[in-house]
Amino acid sequence: QVQLVESGGGLVQAGGSLRLSCAASGSISSINAMGWYRQAPGKQRELVATINSEGSTNYKDSVKGRFTISRDNAKNTVNLQMNSLKPEDTAVYYCNAQIKVWGHLGAFDYWGQGTQVTVSS
Repeated sequence: QVQLVESGGGLVQAGGSLRLSCAASGSISSINAMGWYRQAPGKQRELVATINSEGSTNYKDSVKGRFTISRDNAKNTVNLQMNSLKPEDTAVYYCNAQIKVWGHLGAFDYWGQGTQVTVSS
């Protein structure tokens, strides 16, 4: 089995910073893309940032220049540094990873349990 465990959410004032971390564990053969998604109340889950195994990144337009995604392939972790936070960044943030499991063909999508980020104005 594979687990993604997130940490680092919380309450911060507008303009502040938070760092989210996510660690994957279990029978992992390799990890392709990793990323962060978020879901605000009453809205659909949306992509925030992704990073592939070579380190290429992709960001939602509204977070470019404020958020930075990074990963440590040796530790199977992905982080999201969030600076200059705005109230509209308030959401539950989910870690995602495309993981190949030992003994199985292909990669499967795995999700963390979610961590709340609240930005007050």
